[in-house]
Amino acid sequence: MLAAGDPAPDFDAPTADGGRLRLSELRGRSVVLYFYPKANSPGCTRESKEFAQRYARLRASGFEVVGVSVDDAAAQRRFRDRCALPFPMVPDRSREISERYGVLGAFGWARRITFIIGEDGRIRQVVSSVLPGAHATAVEEELLAAGADAPRPGAGDGTDGPH
Repeated sequence: MLAAGDPAPDFDAPTADGGRLRLSELRGRSVVLYFYPKANSPGCTRESKEFAQRYARLRASGFEVVGVSVDDAAAQRRFRDRCALPFPMVPDRSREISERYGVLGAFGWARRITFIIGEDGRIRQVVSSVLPGAHATAVEEELLAAGADAPRPGAGDGTDGPH
């Protein structure tokens, strides 16, 4: 698995809504890239909703959030809609992204691991916990440590950007 200080592997993948997301296009913003095992499962629902609750503040502070699982696009769309997730969801059916990040676990599902990627494209922190709440809490701590109490000039307000 990748560690803090490693460059975040780039990927170009379809999103659940039919768009495309290239990680390198988010350079200049910090990225919360979270991998989760299964759409609509209790733990993944809790984790994703916690990121959604913080999304406007994260965007205003220069962060983007991207969720990745090995579910197909239809399952991720249902999950996104049911949980009102405002950020991009990437279906990784080929498991290529999960493999590149070293998060592929038992039964071919991604393990619950979050990478906080800096504006320079390097991994700042890795959160590896089976507890869904630990991930959003770690991101909140990173936000505070970065002094991101106030929105950065020109940062989004959570209503624009890729969904």
